[in-house]
Amino acid sequence: MPYIEDFLTTKQEEEIVEAIRIAECDTSGEIRVHIEQSCDIDVFERAQDVFHILKMDNTKQLNGVLLYVAVDNKSFVIIGDHGINNAVNTDFWNSTRDKIAIQFKSSNFKQGIIDGVTEAGKVLSKYFPWEHGDRDELDNTISKG
Repeated sequence: MPYIEDFLTTKQEEEIVEAIRIAECDTSGEIRVHIEQSCDIDVFERAQDVFHILKMDNTKQLNGVLLYVAVDNKSFVIIGDHGINNAVNTDFWNSTRDKIAIQFKSSNFKQGIIDGVTEAGKVLSKYFPWEHGDRDELDNTISKG
């Protein structure tokens, strides 16, 4: 697998950040992407740790979504905070995961992440619509570990 620096080009990262910005235009939900070279523990457990480290559990409406990617493990996890889990049906996570997996299987990592971000934004806008006065609570950049 490529080194984390080579996983996405700068232009691809910019496109993902733009997709996050667009997805968040219609929702108070917060979407983040975190990429790591490898994960030595269970990837879901690591994604939960990263969720906390990025302070995604501190949003006003508990509506943060993290797309976590472990490059060497060829794994990804999409998780959300309690507010989202209490609002959406379980198919939300499966449909978002499936959109990402389809692209990842073809090594279309940028498009997989964008598809996941877009899908999450669409669903979040139904349950957590943007309202006047909402502010972007979390950074939209891609974090790396």
